Amino acid sequence: MRALLVIHRLLCLLAVFSETNALALRSQDVLAPLSPNAQIRLEDSTDPPSKQLPLPAPEKPSEPIGSISRTYNDLLDALNVMQDDYFQLWQGTWPTSIDWTAAVLGTHVSATLSSLTSTAGDVLSNLLSENASGNHKELEDITEQYSLGFENLINHYFDQTSAFYFGEDAFAVRNQAFDDMLWVVLGWLENIKFQVLHSDLHYDDPFSPNETTKRLWHGTQFQSPAAHRARVFYGLASGGWDVSLCNGGMIWSPYLTPYKNAITNELYIAASIGMYLYFPGDFIDSPFMGTTLDDENWSDGYPHDPTHLQAAIEGYSWLNASNMTGANGLYGDGFHISGWKSADDPGTRKCDVLNTMVYTYNQGVILSGLRGLWLATGLQQYLSDGHRLVNDVLLATGWPDKGSQQWEGLGRGGVLEDACDSSGSCSQNGQTFKGIFFHHLAEFCRDIRPQELRFLASANRTGDGEDGWQYVYEWHQARCRTYRPWIEHNANAALLTKNGDGKIGEWWGNTTATDVSPLPQGAIDYQNYGAQGEDSEALTGLLRSRGSKGPSEDETLGLDSTRQLQGWGTAPERSGFTERDYAPNDYNDRGRGRTVETQSGGVAVLRALYQWKTTSSLA
Repeated sequence: MRALLVIHRLLCLLAVFSETNALALRSQDVLAPLSPNAQIRLEDSTDPPSKQLPLPAPEKPSEPIGSISRTYNDLLDALNVMQDDYFQLWQGTWPTSIDWTAAVLGTHVSATLSSLTSTAGDVLSNLLSENASGNHKELEDITEQYSLGFENLINHYFDQTSAFYFGEDAFAVRNQAFDDMLWVVLGWLENIKFQVLHSDLHYDDPFSPNETTKRLWHGTQFQSPAAHRARVFYGLASGGWDVSLCNGGMIWSPYLTPYKNAITNELYIAASIGMYLYFPGDFIDSPFMGTTLDDENWSDGYPHDPTHLQAAIEGYSWLNASNMTGANGLYGDGFHISGWKSADDPGTRKCDVLNTMVYTYNQGVILSGLRGLWLATGLQQYLSDGHRLVNDVLLATGWPDKGSQQWEGLGRGGVLEDACDSSGSCSQNGQTFKGIFFHHLAEFCRDIRPQELRFLASANRTGDGEDGWQYVYEWHQARCRTYRPWIEHNANAALLTKNGDGKIGEWWGNTTATDVSPLPQGAIDYQNYGAQGEDSEALTGLLRSRGSKGPSEDETLGLDSTRQLQGWGTAPERSGFTERDYAPNDYNDRGRGRTVETQSGGVAVLRALYQWKTTSSLA
C-alpha cells in the first residue's frame, strides 16, 4: 500500500518548492483567531436571507499550493495508518474496534474518499501543472501517471469498505441499542454518497438526459447491498421512537430503563433526512422486504420517501423543544423519567431528570441533520440553529484565547476536548467522539454536489433571487468560512500528538495544563466508566436493565462490551490527571493509549481542514 502513495507524495513535495508560483496568497487575517466581537451570534428569527446579507464567495480557492499539499499528505498519512495498521482485509474489519465504532470508521473512510475525489479534477491538478515547467508533453505524462495512481488509491480504500460490508457483524448490531443501529445507517449512506459522487465527477456528465449512454463507475454496483443494509437498520431503529413518554423522542435502548438521550435522537434525525435525500431504493427481500416506491421515483431517480422527511422534521421539532441544552447552548446527554418503574407504572411520563453530561459528539451529529433539513425544505432556520450550536462549541473550547489553560466545558486554549481526555480515562466510546464532531461539521459546511443539484431541480427549487436556495447557500458558506482558523488550530494540535509510528493520540490539548476537567453539575459520565459530577446523586441507579430493581444487579445487556451497567453512577468523582502507577513521557500513552478510534479522530479533523482549504466557498 505504501507504494501507492509514492506518486502523490512526490507530486505534493514538488509543489512545496514551487509555492511562490502558486495561486495568490490570502490575507493573513483569515488565519488569525476571531476576536470576541467577531463571534457570530445568530438570532432566533425567521428573517429572510435578504436581511442577512452573505459575504461574497471567492471564485476559486486562493490557498497556497504548498499549504494544500501539506494537508493532503497529512491526511493520507493518517488514513494510511488507520487502514494499514488497524484494518485486516481477510476479516473485513478493524479487529480492535467494537461494532458501533467500526461503523463510524467506515464512515470516515467513505467521507475521506469523497473529499479526495472532489478535488481530483481542479485543486490537485494545480499540483501537476505547477511542476510541468510549461512543457505540454511533460504535463500530459504527469497527468496520466497521476490519474492512474489516484484511481488506484481510490479503489484500494473503496475495496476495503466493500470488504467491511461482509466483515461487519450485522446480526449482532440488530440486537443492540438503537443508536448502534443508526451508526450503521449513516455509514452506508455515506458510502452510497461517495459512489455517486465519484461516478458523477469522473465517469459521466451527471446531467446527461440520455440514460443509455451513461458510463458509471464500477463501484456503483455496490449501491444495492449498501442501500439494503441502510434500509434494514433504519427500519429496526425507527422502533425506538416512543410517544408514550415525553410526547415523543427516541429511547436509547430497548434493554434499559427509558433514557431519551441526545445522540440517539440526533442520529435518528440525521439518518431520516439522509434516507430521504440519498437512499436510492432497495429491492433485496432478505431478511424482510421493505416498501418499494419505484413507481413513484422523482425525476432524479430517487424515491424521496416523504415518511423519512416527516420523521426528520418531527424528530428535530421534539429535540429542539426538549430543553436538553444548558445555559451554554450545548446539549446535555439525555433525560430520565422520574418515578418510572415499568410500562404499567411509568411515573411522571415526562422527561424531567436531565443528565447534564456534555460530550463533543452530542454537538456534532445534529449538524448534518440540519443541513439535510435545509436542503429538503428550504427553511433557513435549520442552518441558523446549526451555526448557533457551532459558535457555542467554539466558545466552550476557550476560543479565541489560544493560550488559556482554563477548562471551558469542551476544551481549553481553543482545542476541542472531552472531559476524559486530560486524565487519560476515556473509554473506547469516548475515544471516538471528537472525530464524529469534525465529520459532521464538515458535512454541515461542504459544498453542493451534483446529486443534490439534481434533487433541487426535481423538487422545482430555483436558485435565483433572494428566496432561492443559492442565496441562502452563500449566506451559509460565508459563516462556515469563519470556522477555518479554529479547525486549523485543532488539526495542528492533533498532529502534535503523532508518535514515531504515525499514530495520533486522544488528548490534543495543552499537555502542560494542570487544570482539571470537572464534569458539569448534576452529571454522570455514562460513556466513560461512570464518573460523577457534583450534585448527581439523583441520577444514581436510574439507568439500569429493564426489570431490575437497582444498579447493584450484575447484568450484561445485549449491548457492546463497553456498555455494561455494573458500576454506572457509582464511580468516584474525577480528579485531574490520572498518573496510574507511573509518570509517562507521553500523556497519550495513558489509559487505552493510541487506538484506531483516536486515529480516526485525526483523520476527521485533517479531512475537515483539507475541505476548508480546497473548497472555493470555504477557502
